[in-house]
Amino acid sequence: MEFTNFDNEQSSQNIMATILKSLPKESGLTKIEYEGPSIALYSKNPRFLIENSQILSNMVNTIRKRVVIRTDESIRKSRNDSTKIIQNRLLPFKVKSNGMIFDDALGELTIYISNSYEMKNQIENTLLLDLISETGWKIKLRRSTVKLATIQFIDKVLDSSTDYRIKFYKEIGDKVFRPKLSTSCEASIVTLGGFGEIGRSCFLLVTKESKILLDCGINTHDEKPINYFPRFDMTGFTLDEIDAVIITHAHIDHTGFLPFLFKYGYRGPVYCTEPTLPLMILLFLDYHKNHEIYCEEDITNVIIHTMPLSLGVVTDISPDIKLVLYNSGHILGSTSIHLHIGNGNHNLVYTGDLKFGKTNLLENASWNFPRVETLIIEGTFGSKDLPHKREETDPILMESINQTLRDGGRVLIPVPIIGLSQELIYTLTKYQELGSLEPTAEIFVDKSILETTYIHELYYDYLSKEIKTKISNENISIFNYKNLKLINSKSKVDKPGIILVPSSMLLGGLSLKFLKQIHNDPLSKIILISNQATGTLGKEIQTGHTKVIINGQQQPLELKCKIDSIHGFSNHSDYNQLLAYISRLKPKLKRVIINHGEKPRVQNLASSVNKILNIQCQYLLVPEATKLL
Repeated sequence: MEFTNFDNEQSSQNIMATILKSLPKESGLTKIEYEGPSIALYSKNPRFLIENSQILSNMVNTIRKRVVIRTDESIRKSRNDSTKIIQNRLLPFKVKSNGMIFDDALGELTIYISNSYEMKNQIENTLLLDLISETGWKIKLRRSTVKLATIQFIDKVLDSSTDYRIKFYKEIGDKVFRPKLSTSCEASIVTLGGFGEIGRSCFLLVTKESKILLDCGINTHDEKPINYFPRFDMTGFTLDEIDAVIITHAHIDHTGFLPFLFKYGYRGPVYCTEPTLPLMILLFLDYHKNHEIYCEEDITNVIIHTMPLSLGVVTDISPDIKLVLYNSGHILGSTSIHLHIGNGNHNLVYTGDLKFGKTNLLENASWNFPRVETLIIEGTFGSKDLPHKREETDPILMESINQTLRDGGRVLIPVPIIGLSQELIYTLTKYQELGSLEPTAEIFVDKSILETTYIHELYYDYLSKEIKTKISNENISIFNYKNLKLINSKSKVDKPGIILVPSSMLLGGLSLKFLKQIHNDPLSKIILISNQATGTLGKEIQTGHTKVIINGQQQPLELKCKIDSIHGFSNHSDYNQLLAYISRLKPKLKRVIINHGEKPRVQNLASSVNKILNIQCQYLLVPEATKLL
């Protein structure tokens, strides 16, 4: 998608007139609504609009707005009648359903089927339009072998908030598509967290028309309470002045303050990709269970106000800002944010956490933006101490695990709930099938990691092309679940096996519990594969400490188990990948700002960009402000 020809913004009346002129009577158009960041077309004949997509495409190219098709309420059959129609029509296909989710606010129905991907594709190709016509609901099919607790929780919240959401979408639509109040264009950013540090990623983009918050995380490992949360006390703004929040991905250091934002009164939209919503809600529920620092109502408010967007679609989020989300290659659903400010005045890309290098599960980060003047990029590995290359890492890890299993020991690998855990499960089960890893070795995981793994299959269209092809054509699961064994806080692993549990930096959770189980066993081993931030227990162990304090206990824990640290599995870009990414962007950037990294690393990367690439580059700290234009 390109941002072009926005100098002469059309009035609301002109947009509506263009839509009415573009659609024939056969479209069955009944009303046009501003609905959040979209223009919703309600139709009594949605099949016509779906089958004649070129008409819509031509219209969108004219009005330059995001358009969605909605079925008119008058043609939607009741939930009971629709369920019966669907069950009868799917009966010849022998489809096994894991449930149906009706969204009255959007007129959408999601059907979860546990049959093969081949069955899902067959239904989509032959029956989907008939089901839409016969039920009056806009239907989506998703293949899911299990009922996911997080998805059910989200569905329950959305179902109970239908009336509020209908009103909310219209209110946001009116704000997004209102006329501009100023003809001048200025833009600046205010850093609230995640600059010169890792954790609490958050900054504010301020223009004459808008205040947009990008990410909203917390710091889970700093010793000073003032560094836990973003510095909203330094902005001079109230929460109701924020027009929108954009989330790059689900990790707590980028999302963890969102429930607090709603606790303290924010009631605007949250934009992210579709898989990011269940992933971040899963993390919020897990964090709430372990810390109880916000209540369930705060989490439900996040759900109610989140509007998932697709990759690559130009979306108006305020009168002077358009948004496009691009794959960042970090975790499932992670994005880089491209913001077009004003009438072509400035283009800002915020990469979020970035992997400019292909992994087993995800595609390489996107880089082919139409225009970028300012780039804000992470500097987690901004120093030259390069980790192993991925092709070198796999055999090193397999040998380390095999050696311990042969000795009769247990292997503890602390991992984040999302991202590296699924990459590692995929890698371990693949090598088990190839015989390079003990085929009968059990892999112990907790409930949150297992559910996240199922969510990866639910949103497999966000995975790599190779994986999507494998799923669609070979009709198989990408994860070998037969060797995965579920454990919890009461479990004891007393036989050789591989234990994958959070947290990745040994900040709490099951990783500490199982460290206590294996610490006194010289046959067992802890393998650290994640980035270990300064000040964490994981960093202490990684740097050679064998006597460590856990949870403030006075008596140190003496580690007699083996300790291994293997680099190369990171889902962040290394130094060379960061420089390669920056140099790839065309036309040449005017400015680069480094964030998300410990101060020495962001300093080093900023210096390298200045000297090697000859691009003006700076690193900011918290709190600071800088003008973009």
